[in-house]
Amino acid sequence: MTAQTLLADLRLLTPELILALGAMALLMAGVYRKGDLPAFKLVNTLSLVLLAVAGAAALYLVPGEGGEAFTGAFVLDPFALYAKTAVFVAAIAALLLADKYLEVERLARFEFPVLVVLASLGMSVMVSADDLMTLYLGLELQSLSLYILAAFNRDSLRASEAGLKYFVLGALSSGLLLYGASLIYGFAGSTSFEAIAVAAASESGSVGLLFGMVFLLAGLAFKVSAAPFHMWTPDVYEGAPTPVTAFFATAPKLAAMALLARVVSDPFAPMVEEWRQVVIVLAILSMAFGAFGALMQTNIKRLMGYSSIGNVGYALVGLSAGTAIGVWSVLLYMTLYVIGVAGAFGVILSMRRSEGMVERIEDLAGLSQTRPGMSWAMTAVLFSIGGMPFLVGFFAKLFVFYAAVEAGLVWLAVVGVLFSTVSIAYYLKVIKVMWFDEPTGEFMPAPAGAALVSRVAGLATVALLPFVAVLFTRVIQAGAGFGG
Repeated sequence: MTAQTLLADLRLLTPELILALGAMALLMAGVYRKGDLPAFKLVNTLSLVLLAVAGAAALYLVPGEGGEAFTGAFVLDPFALYAKTAVFVAAIAALLLADKYLEVERLARFEFPVLVVLASLGMSVMVSADDLMTLYLGLELQSLSLYILAAFNRDSLRASEAGLKYFVLGALSSGLLLYGASLIYGFAGSTSFEAIAVAAASESGSVGLLFGMVFLLAGLAFKVSAAPFHMWTPDVYEGAPTPVTAFFATAPKLAAMALLARVVSDPFAPMVEEWRQVVIVLAILSMAFGAFGALMQTNIKRLMGYSSIGNVGYALVGLSAGTAIGVWSVLLYMTLYVIGVAGAFGVILSMRRSEGMVERIEDLAGLSQTRPGMSWAMTAVLFSIGGMPFLVGFFAKLFVFYAAVEAGLVWLAVVGVLFSTVSIAYYLKVIKVMWFDEPTGEFMPAPAGAALVSRVAGLATVALLPFVAVLFTRVIQAGAGFGG
């Protein structure tokens, strides 16, 4: 490899280099800044700037046509650029949500924003993976950061339990993924996605690759919390500090779904009939567990956990189409879902009374009378996540179902609509408590970051409607080249 080739490769990795070098600089800044709170505030502010710079670099500093780096192990295409930008924006929202909460709960340590930056670095590598080695490198960098974040409140038994559950089950999923990768390597003779696609198109390697693909998909299904690999989600969502839960529900979910879409649509594109069956089963189980599991919840964070399982199922409906429409519909769905979830967690992080944070759904009683702005924002984002016409979330569901219908999976789209109808019930339960129950107490003033994110997300569910065509153009460009 010549120096010129190396520089060209590194140019494609500009966002990742910014995050990697920036994370090391932030560690040094945190160590030398005296006092936990001043160090946290400094590093948190710098982390926001760093993620914004990385996002700008992804859009403006890398070559417009993208390309491949390190002999095809890393790819930068419109799909990766879109996913990276969305991940960085979601990470910025998570840091804004965390700011005041960590200070009040005495968890304001500079390691938190550094871990978010490192997790974002892993996600950025994931969505550009064009090789099994790169895939695993990015996935584990993200996972290691998330394990620590889940147990960040080390004095809390719930947080420690959440971190331990996530770590143990995460290690199991990594084992499944690695076993699948080893089988794929054995039968394809390479870890390159291009070589795997060639082997998948041949008769000789298809049976062995099929087993490897199933194990690989099982490992990735854990990362997106698709049923039946969802068992960690409600417990970790409830036990982890609320800003960590907000982060879990946004950026990592989007990145993992983007990675799953690339894996099935690139190296395993010739085996679409085989992997489609697996994805359909995951979609139906996820929609069922998400819809009926959430109906029984009294904790708002657990409800959002089951909601995330169900929404992954709807995204998988679009992915099961195995077409370019399916891929871009997944990107659209996850983008609009992340907007809604970020807004919901902005309201959840504002649920603080004089005695401390509260998490029960009944604690939202009478919110329309005590905090009308918060109630309107929560109503808008919940209706959007539920797919109510004509908020932006409605168009997200419309197009994943449309992708399934276009692929001849009309029955799957019908099943999705039925489960979506069930899911509306638990969103309406929360909305009913906010608007029709008598107040049981008043929340303290909302933190600035949480109020900003919830208001912006709430407005976006309506204000984005005139710009949906622009968003469609971006996701269609990102999904071009995948599927049929």
